[in-house]
Amino acid sequence: MNDQSQPEEFADVNEAVEDEWESETTPYERIRHVVAHAYSPVSADAVADDALTTPKTARKHLETLAEEGFVETSPGEHGGTLYRRSPESLVVEQAADILEHVTTDELVTRVTEMRERLNEYRTEYGVDSPEELAVERTNQTLSESGSAGQEIDPETVRDWKTLRRNLAFANAALSIGTAEQFVGEDDRSTDESIPA
Repeated sequence: MNDQSQPEEFADVNEAVEDEWESETTPYERIRHVVAHAYSPVSADAVADDALTTPKTARKHLETLAEEGFVETSPGEHGGTLYRRSPESLVVEQAADILEHVTTDELVTRVTEMRERLNEYRTEYGVDSPEELAVERTNQTLSESGSAGQEIDPETVRDWKTLRRNLAFANAALSIGTAEQFVGEDDRSTDESIPA
């Protein structure tokens, strides 16, 4: 029957893909890739399994990635170390992606538009953030009816949060783009120009 051979075919395909990935990349690259796509803190053993390497090798490269600032560490429940992508590395990656696809002039225009939209939300709802809106609406509903029956439009809250996040990434991209203009402009060390 075809149904019985199909899982074997899929297993063969998966093995072939894993073999190809393992032969075309270094353990460091695979570990970096696994951590970059993990959405919660993970152990070195879990990273090793996904990166097709040993836990010892995973720990070594994860420590290197932590020193580079790509990952951050936290203690696990049972004393082990957990690893996750650092927010700073994500911001820098997003900013670099923005700068690759959008000109500085275009980015300035978009930042201005996003700031205007955020101000419109603040004016319309009389609060500074979507979180404050949720608290205010919940309190208002409780005082009016005695129960929290009225819901806030989730699409509005989601759009407001997304807009705020995108503005933060755009501002980071502008800052990095501006700083890059001055790299190499002066041979003096940057340590001399930044007050302690």
